[in-house]
Amino acid sequence: MAGKLEIKDRFLCLPKESFFLFGPRGTGKSTWIKRIFHDSLLIDLLDPAAFRAYSSVPERLRELVEGNPGVKTILIDEVQKVPEILSVVHLLIEKYPFLQFVLTGSSARKLKRTGTDLMAGRATVRKIYPFMGAELGDDFNLENSLQSGLLPLILGSRNPDESLKAYAALYIREEVQMEGLVRSIGNFSRFLEIISFSHASILNISNIARETQVGRKTIEGYVSILEDILLAFRLEVFRRKAKRKLTEHPKFYFMDTGVFRSLRPTGPLDKKEEINGQALEGLVAQHLISWVEYRGRKNKIYYWRTRSGMEVDFVIYGDDGLWGIEVKNTDKIRLKDFRGLKSFQEEYPDARTMFLYRGKEKIIHKNVLCLPVEQFLSRLKPEQGLDIFFK
Repeated sequence: MAGKLEIKDRFLCLPKESFFLFGPRGTGKSTWIKRIFHDSLLIDLLDPAAFRAYSSVPERLRELVEGNPGVKTILIDEVQKVPEILSVVHLLIEKYPFLQFVLTGSSARKLKRTGTDLMAGRATVRKIYPFMGAELGDDFNLENSLQSGLLPLILGSRNPDESLKAYAALYIREEVQMEGLVRSIGNFSRFLEIISFSHASILNISNIARETQVGRKTIEGYVSILEDILLAFRLEVFRRKAKRKLTEHPKFYFMDTGVFRSLRPTGPLDKKEEINGQALEGLVAQHLISWVEYRGRKNKIYYWRTRSGMEVDFVIYGDDGLWGIEVKNTDKIRLKDFRGLKSFQEEYPDARTMFLYRGKEKIIHKNVLCLPVEQFLSRLKPEQGLDIFFK
């Protein structure tokens, strides 16, 4: 499929009022959004001339809008490049409530740093992520996804491996270095390599600080940067009506399995099975994050881990009920793999549970739905709840 990817429809439903659309670089948000709003008035702030014009005189936007009275939609691409333009957008929304502003960007961090409040709710916020398996349809391939990830930029590349290597460097240069988010690019690059070992694992800031030889507060800031530029996310521990003592630390994931693999150093002492397991769990995580976002944030994602070591990879809690999901990179169903789910069921008897694995059979075992992970990823859609897999 590499190098031949056609433009795909996305599951994200867009509002009719003004909105922000944030997404990591390479998710194809600009291409997709320009196709949808092809009749809009476009301001591309990646264009040097447009950047110079609006960064020096943001009020130019008002003149442009008033000079084109027939236009109903204004698309501003990479809005974080000129945060000051949002004050003008805010005034125009107040003055012309029939106008729709579509404001795209790869990060809200610069907007927050400049004191911008995302227009006090005048525009809703949406996020777009790498492809979901069901968005690709017949083009979805589990093995390829585990190696190269699901970023449209990478899937459309003729050389995915080389493109992935360049991806992190592009992010560091254009999102971190040029925006002045860190003082030392060398420290940040070393941090990226070290934190790659924490993908799909419990995040211990102190350990990373020690290995990076950088202060704990600096590492906390680095992790926040990754979240703000949408390169990574954390899952907190599920604590609702908890009876057992639970761990305190969150789990950490890069937003795409291919990005994880491009950053993770490998050598003769690294176990291939461990890295493949992290990749599989991360692939499920990025699908669940997308599913929750596109479903309208009716649910939240957590994980569950007791201090005694019992763990469930994902807990979904919200309008769709309470779910525990365990992911294993194995083609066999073994009793020991159910220990975490069994403990979770004892704690939450009303929870429904799933075991995702690399096998081929869909069965109910010990009151747990055992489902091939490829089937789960290819059928997960935001218009459907998780109970679809029990039918």
